[in-house]
Amino acid sequence: MYKKSNRIICMGLMLCMTSAMILGGCGQKSENSGKIEIELVQYKPEAVKTFEKIEEEFNATHDDIHLTIESPNDAMTVLKTRFIREDAPDIIGIGGDVNFSNFIDSDMLMDISDYEGLDSIKQAYLDIDKALEFVPEDGVYAVPYVANAAGVLYNRAMFEEYGWEIPETWDEFISLCEQIQSEGIQPLYFGFKDTWTCLAPWNAIAVDLAPADVCSQVNKGETTFSDEYREVAEKTQALLAYGPKDPFAYDYNGACTAFANGESAMYTIGSYAIPQIHTVNPDMDIDSFVMPANNDASENKLNSGVDLQFSVMKDCENKEAAYEVLNFLLKDENVQSYLDEQKAVPCKEGDFELASTLDGVKSFIEEGRMADYQDHYYPSEMSVDAQIQTFLMKGDVDAFLTKFDTDWKRYNRDIIRKVEDYEKEHADED
Repeated sequence: MYKKSNRIICMGLMLCMTSAMILGGCGQKSENSGKIEIELVQYKPEAVKTFEKIEEEFNATHDDIHLTIESPNDAMTVLKTRFIREDAPDIIGIGGDVNFSNFIDSDMLMDISDYEGLDSIKQAYLDIDKALEFVPEDGVYAVPYVANAAGVLYNRAMFEEYGWEIPETWDEFISLCEQIQSEGIQPLYFGFKDTWTCLAPWNAIAVDLAPADVCSQVNKGETTFSDEYREVAEKTQALLAYGPKDPFAYDYNGACTAFANGESAMYTIGSYAIPQIHTVNPDMDIDSFVMPANNDASENKLNSGVDLQFSVMKDCENKEAAYEVLNFLLKDENVQSYLDEQKAVPCKEGDFELASTLDGVKSFIEEGRMADYQDHYYPSEMSVDAQIQTFLMKGDVDAFLTKFDTDWKRYNRDIIRKVEDYEKEHADED
């Protein structure tokens, strides 16, 4: 009832534009007589070599199916453009974020509730995906594959040299920062010149202090961001005192380089930055810990979201073949290979070996003490990353929160109306 009649509308398919260049070569399928053709387009260009290996091994072991995996640099733009042309691949590999929400809302994804491989996926990540639905839907629309984790990366050798202990509460974290400063060392590094990096500490703090479903609650009119995000904003702002004099001078690459060169003891970023840091200093001993934004340690959670998941398109004509591809992707050796190369967290249950850079958060992963990135629910048009950057520059908490509430209503008008309609329709079920 709440699906858009026209798939193109929901995707915001603004992209008209660049199509001519983007479409060249997209969607072409190899012709192998007698074989079912399955095409997968995934959005992680940094993992292209991993997927080239998977494609090669799959095709070498299957006589009846031929798999083609595309890993374009701007996969979301390519996908949306192809959707305009009604040239969708069979499977897409995307993140668990608002794009996934839009795809579900557009009725573009197949309900894969009958896929047996879902039984091997950790419930926490299935729940994270379910929460991304604008309104509750019947069915399952993705297989979570790998996740990442965001909190605080730290220089393990430096911590051991000075005898610093890992903090478990906010007060302990601030005390640690002050202790590090007293040693003449900069506690934190930021890459806030790139607006998106402002979301890293914001998300890691928000999962401890704001409800995991805060966006859903706001859409239902049950609360406001001014009420739920004030402490998040204040504590994100408090971090600036422990970073460089100009926290907006360095971009992401510059901050990774500075941390790799020992210019700070810690870096408020996710595990996804570790490969970049190691390109600068391959021998750097990095570990991570959960951002302890709450003073009740039991209330702190690991900020972890689905970094890559696979969805079968509703128009896929070969469901069984698509499921066979999913089975191959979920083979333990293929999952482990991805973890080794991308320093990721498995969404699948099993005895997988995690990178040593995740030692400090393993217990949270094993116990399922995790919450999704809050920005996975933010509409891109709202540019929350830029809003946070502006707030950190100006320091006006009230103005920031007021704008957040106002812009949320503006950019989520249609979704809020859908939620209201859904709540009215299902009022008798409560």
